[in-house]
Amino acid sequence: MRVLVVEDEPRLLRNLARALREAGYAVDTAEAGDEGLYKAETFNYDAIVLDVMLPRLDGWEILERLRRQKRTPVLMLTARDAFKDRVRGLDGGADDYLVKPFDLSELLARLRAIIRRAAGQARSHLELGDVVIDTRARVVTKTKQPVTLTAREYAILEYLALHQGEVVTRTALYEHLFDETDDSLSNLVDVHIFSIRKKLGHDLIATRRGQGYCIES
Repeated sequence: MRVLVVEDEPRLLRNLARALREAGYAVDTAEAGDEGLYKAETFNYDAIVLDVMLPRLDGWEILERLRRQKRTPVLMLTARDAFKDRVRGLDGGADDYLVKPFDLSELLARLRAIIRRAAGQARSHLELGDVVIDTRARVVTKTKQPVTLTAREYAILEYLALHQGEVVTRTALYEHLFDETDDSLSNLVDVHIFSIRKKLGHDLIATRRGQGYCIES
């Protein structure tokens, strides 16, 4: 999953980016509102963590302009605890709202939830026959036995599972699994898919020639 963090406080931005990467996300960052809006409009993110008080363009304006063209899940951050600010964010199209200071584990849980909801998944456990993905613990089991996946393998499997029944192109996988600093090999997704099939079964992920990959519903 690829996440954009728009936050003007340098230390908090660094800490959030590091924590999200450690949790398995590909992360892009922006310290100003105009930069954040440009990236939000240009790239396809699975979620955006958006501060309200930003230089040059505030979070309210970013949210309003983004919602004219995209439905990317947005988790808003603010130091304000006023009820009217929470209402404004949610009515403006935010998917969730978190007041600073916050606990990192709560932010991660809320982020997982808005990503699942955007994909039409309400539960943290994704069941694919005898394969089960626990998105909270980032654990995969097959016939109730744990299976060890690399971070990248897990990310690919989770993304395909959240879009079960859809054909996901290689381009989409690259866009959602690698951040702006990655310089990835062109066949890397194919290599990871091959490894996932070896561990979880060759029939789990179908190939649609000339289109991409699919976990059939």
